[in-house]
Amino acid sequence: MKQPTQLNLSPATRAAQALHFVNPVHGAVVPGIEPASTFARDGDYQPIGNAVYARDGGPTVDHAEAILANLEGAATSMLFTSGMSAIVALFETLEAGDHVTCPIVGYHGTINWLHRLVEKRGIKATFYDATQDGALAEAITPATKIVWVETPTNPNWDVTDIAAAVELAHAVGAKLAVDCTVTPPCTTQALSLGADIVFHSATKYMNGHSDITGGVLSFAQNSPFVDEIRGLRTLQGTVMAAFEAWLLIRGLRTLYLRFERASESALTIAQHFEGHPKLAAVLYPGLPSHPGHAIAARQMTNGFGGMMSLIARSRAAAQHVATHTQVFIPATSLGGVESLIEHRIAVEGPHSVVKPELLRLSIGIESVSDLIADLEQALDSAP
Repeated sequence: MKQPTQLNLSPATRAAQALHFVNPVHGAVVPGIEPASTFARDGDYQPIGNAVYARDGGPTVDHAEAILANLEGAATSMLFTSGMSAIVALFETLEAGDHVTCPIVGYHGTINWLHRLVEKRGIKATFYDATQDGALAEAITPATKIVWVETPTNPNWDVTDIAAAVELAHAVGAKLAVDCTVTPPCTTQALSLGADIVFHSATKYMNGHSDITGGVLSFAQNSPFVDEIRGLRTLQGTVMAAFEAWLLIRGLRTLYLRFERASESALTIAQHFEGHPKLAAVLYPGLPSHPGHAIAARQMTNGFGGMMSLIARSRAAAQHVATHTQVFIPATSLGGVESLIEHRIAVEGPHSVVKPELLRLSIGIESVSDLIADLEQALDSAP
């Protein structure tokens, strides 16, 4: 009898089936939750399975991490209680005198934490303008240990060439870490482009339902550096809990569908509002007019995502629109099934350089015609 052909399954299929999960005991096709905080040992006092104590992880966390590593093409992935706890663990590996680069516009939590390290720990940091050619190269020094890139940057959606950044980082022996929160592995494979570390706020697209907080670091290779971060996670007690890991697994199963729908709707909305008389600009890398469109098209191979920003004609107009939508919900976060609107400068810290006229939109999976009509009515009544 001819042997069946072994299929080379697409990542969308692997995600949808949670790595073809079937419970070996009773056949359930949905992964269960293992909430135990401690795990027994055998007669030789060796762990019966891989788990010992929940502060190191557990079966549900292991399953979620395996899915993430599989989708990222990573040697290993590590889950944390929040995006910030993952960022803190990564930068905790820096020593006094070490140098790190970071875009001047980006996720404000990262920027605020680096400012704290500069003030309290003697870490050196250079914040570069991601819109300027050569700015990243000028920011890197022989003392640079981590080159932090966010692409597209939040909330201006400036695009960085990951492969070019890899060459710059590796030339001085630094690691390239890429914040891909708005570009999950269904559209950008940063590790395959040469990045050493990929970060996600798993709260966002990975989970996609606005019902957990979480962070994930994925690594191209296992190394003592990775072991150090794993040890830091244990010491800080910041491993994701089992229930949140289970919700993350559930969310990952629809990641490819959700991202495709959000990307299609966002592009339609961006095209509709580009040149709108009540707006100064539309910021979306999927528009051919966007300065980073060509690089984004090369790196984002399955849609440009659901994140965009509108620049209103005044701060007052931006505040009005943010509080007068009927479908968009005025709230912080992104990547969920519901569409959100945010007057961004109102929620960022003292180091923010975001335009006061900027409205950040996270496009969900609702009817795109409803979303367009909602923004039109809010803009129509704006000062």
